[in-house]
Amino acid sequence: MSNAPSGWDAAGEPHPLDAPARSSLNGPHAHFAERRGNVLRYPADVATFTALPEEPDATDWEDIATLVGPGEVVPLNGVRTPPPDGWEVVMRLAGVQLVDDGVRAAPYEEAVRLERKDVPEMLELVERTRPGPFLPRTIEMGTYLGVRRNGALVAMAGERLHPPGWTEISAVCTDEAFRGQGLATRLVLAVAHGIRGRGETPFMHAAASNTNAIRLYESLGFRLRRTTTFLAVRVPGHIPVVPVA
Repeated sequence: MSNAPSGWDAAGEPHPLDAPARSSLNGPHAHFAERRGNVLRYPADVATFTALPEEPDATDWEDIATLVGPGEVVPLNGVRTPPPDGWEVVMRLAGVQLVDDGVRAAPYEEAVRLERKDVPEMLELVERTRPGPFLPRTIEMGTYLGVRRNGALVAMAGERLHPPGWTEISAVCTDEAFRGQGLATRLVLAVAHGIRGRGETPFMHAAASNTNAIRLYESLGFRLRRTTTFLAVRVPGHIPVVPVA
């Protein structure tokens, strides 16, 4: 891991994890990117992330309104300035970003790679367990592994944001009836093993209030890189939508 201070990489450039959605859409996930001006976003059925510059100007806010549409809720990432008047903040949640610092990554023989045909079951598991947003095409963002018992999907974890050199582990969830068996732990370590096998570094996000999950991830070898804020805003309904060129 780099010894550079948080916010900068070893070369003195802004760190890709400071704005991971923007880094992903400008990097390995560029094929997903929908763009207007300086604003980038994933397709609505892939991921909810929209990326603005760190200090967006009035044009950037107009562009995001045009991309998303009036009245829509937009999760933002890596934005340092508040939204303009008329934009409603609908979520502001303290979070943490954790990075690999000696994770004991290992394959998990019981885990199976999930495919497009498994998406309906994945969506059902997410609905029951609420690990965070997971949409019909989220599986296209990376590798997802699952555990089945008696044919039913009972646990999963996979890859989401992909800044250059890094991959986020996300959608870690286990059906309530199968908790306490270490399934989530083994899946996280197996996903990390696959990421490491590509020469990349795993990282994760969690709500700061989810202290049990944070303790688990730290026990596996993740360390706190920085605190962050999960922000979502609602586009004003009166902003006219200009067709994307």
